[in-house]
Amino acid sequence: MPVCIADKLHRMVTVRERLAAPGPHFSVEFFPPRDDAEESTLWLAIRKLEPLRPAFVSVTYGAGGSRRDRTIRITERIAAETTLLPVAHLTAVGHSVAELRHVIGSYASVGVRNILALRGDPPGEDPSAEWIPHPQGLNYASDLVALTCSLGDFHVGVAAFPDMHPRSPDLESDTRYFAEKIAAGAEYAITQMLFSAQDYIGLRDRALAAGADVPILPGIMPVTSYARLMRIIELSGQRIPTDLAERLLAVQGDAAAGREIGMQHAIQMSHQLLAEGAPALHFYTFNRSKATLEVLAALGMAGTPDREPALQT
Repeated sequence: MPVCIADKLHRMVTVRERLAAPGPHFSVEFFPPRDDAEESTLWLAIRKLEPLRPAFVSVTYGAGGSRRDRTIRITERIAAETTLLPVAHLTAVGHSVAELRHVIGSYASVGVRNILALRGDPPGEDPSAEWIPHPQGLNYASDLVALTCSLGDFHVGVAAFPDMHPRSPDLESDTRYFAEKIAAGAEYAITQMLFSAQDYIGLRDRALAAGADVPILPGIMPVTSYARLMRIIELSGQRIPTDLAERLLAVQGDAAAGREIGMQHAIQMSHQLLAEGAPALHFYTFNRSKATLEVLAALGMAGTPDREPALQT
């Protein structure tokens, strides 16, 4: 039976509290569906993952806030109809401060107090296009963190980049920008899709040296083809392990072999990340559950999915 939002609100905890509990932990990310068919797929994934008790689930905002209303609606349903802790994405792209205040208020009205604050990519298909802030908007993610924190009892996470943001001039500047987001009130961070445990370790150590001592969750998604890997590089600008690229290139056209390589890479890297003390593994699911469930099973984190999940408090 659905849980009343008003009844659940006073018991909703924060991401930091979840991560402080004995682990290991994982979290998952969904995106707002475009139509009824996609919504059915999303809810199938949610129901399959829910019994495994993820620390939280996040719902993306869409490019330029293009699916804002769906994000709010799906986040509300997760809060009301599941035992999961929802984290709502918020981006500064294309919004005035007044509009951002309205969106934050919309999240509060449905009982959602955990927010992932992102500056966001430029609208459109070209992620390398010039960033142009809204004339009455915000220019930096740290400003969005500060705004969100100023509007009430919100608990805010931010993005982190395993190498560095493609727009950062150098690693030192990128680390400083990250520390500014934490100083503005962010309580944790989630990395962009990760391909190397060593990149995560480097990011964690740089953050600590800069005084940004918060949990940093590595972002995981098995990459199962060379074409997909190249697309990720194009969109993110990040570097990838040469051996992974070469292995996927060697099996182009063999979908099963590509999937096996991608899954094994994700599993091995996840083992390394947990051994290095990563507070949780954050899975980019693309609204599917199969790959995430396989990685969790390989890590011994699948639990007993047939049991009734406890209320997330």
